[in-house]
Amino acid sequence: MARLVIIGCGVVGAAIAYELSRTTPHTITVLEQHTPAEGATGAALGIAMGVISHKVKGRNWRLRETSLRRYPTLLAELAALGQLVPNNAQGILSLCFDAEKLPRWQSLQEIRQRQGWQLEIWSPAQVAAACPHLIVDQVAAGIYSPQDLQIAPTALTQSLITAAQQQGVELQTDAAVVGFEREGDRLRSVQTAIHTYPADGVIITAGLGSERLADRLGHALPLMPVLGQGLRVQMPEVLGDASFQPVINGDDVHLVPMGDRVYGVAATVEFPPEGERSPLPQQAALDAVWQAALAYCPALKSGQILSTWYGLRPRPQGQAAPVIQPIEGIRNGILATGHYRNGVLLAPATALKVQELLQTCLDSDSPIPPRRQGA
Repeated sequence: MARLVIIGCGVVGAAIAYELSRTTPHTITVLEQHTPAEGATGAALGIAMGVISHKVKGRNWRLRETSLRRYPTLLAELAALGQLVPNNAQGILSLCFDAEKLPRWQSLQEIRQRQGWQLEIWSPAQVAAACPHLIVDQVAAGIYSPQDLQIAPTALTQSLITAAQQQGVELQTDAAVVGFEREGDRLRSVQTAIHTYPADGVIITAGLGSERLADRLGHALPLMPVLGQGLRVQMPEVLGDASFQPVINGDDVHLVPMGDRVYGVAATVEFPPEGERSPLPQQAALDAVWQAALAYCPALKSGQILSTWYGLRPRPQGQAAPVIQPIEGIRNGILATGHYRNGVLLAPATALKVQELLQTCLDSDSPIPPRRQGA
């Protein structure tokens, strides 16, 4: 039985801990320097754009499809363990404002049909009938994906790690990793300021902090902190039809039902100045997102802005997101990080991929894994 150490407990780290706890006999310890879901996960809205994404082949689509197929069983398993995760299974409606883009949507619809997924193209009149709170004067069509979903990221993370603990996983918070003990091409332990954790396998899933940890092991992993911010709005009444509350996307500005007449409006994509590691939110960017949401849903004007928030997303530089691969030159180390804007969507698929990679990493007779551009 191997001793595994997972560094980081955002939604990806929690998903890995849960998946391994239910499928392997190993001893698993999760180290988190703050509290679970406090980083990029806590600033996300949990919109799982899989079918409605224009990714149709290759690694990116395979990861999305794997997660979409895993989520129904995952949520059911968590519920059976007493962990009910708030989620919206009423799909995603994307507003197309440019008629010239319709052929691309029609092509995607045909591809999804061949792949066994449902995607509908609605006329402006159909959009107005289903969502009377939206202004459709400038809408060329609505693209409705009933099989995509939205999941509360913090609740999901907490449920995953709680369920993992029920199955024997140890969680240590306030446990910032300060170093590693290495013997040749193997890691032997992970060190915090107050404790050393013996390790037969190490999985780094620490968001932006993964860059520093990988660097300590001689693996260059440049990650850009891309800031995103949004608002939470309390409405006097439910927007539109209370029985049909999908996530709305208009020009990458999302309107997300969050329950109790609260809606999330997000998100900005703010790239930092060169070399800046801790960028701050720009009010002009948030104002632009708010105005874009008002343009297609003017009823938001009657709401009360409860709060604004922001977070930093880890965007890999020089390779595709996410990074799921062995650590260069380390026989028993894995990177599972850099999910950028898709951590919630890709968490289940990442956990399954890490499980697969571990079979090689824990095999003492296998060669040192070569560096790969993703997995």
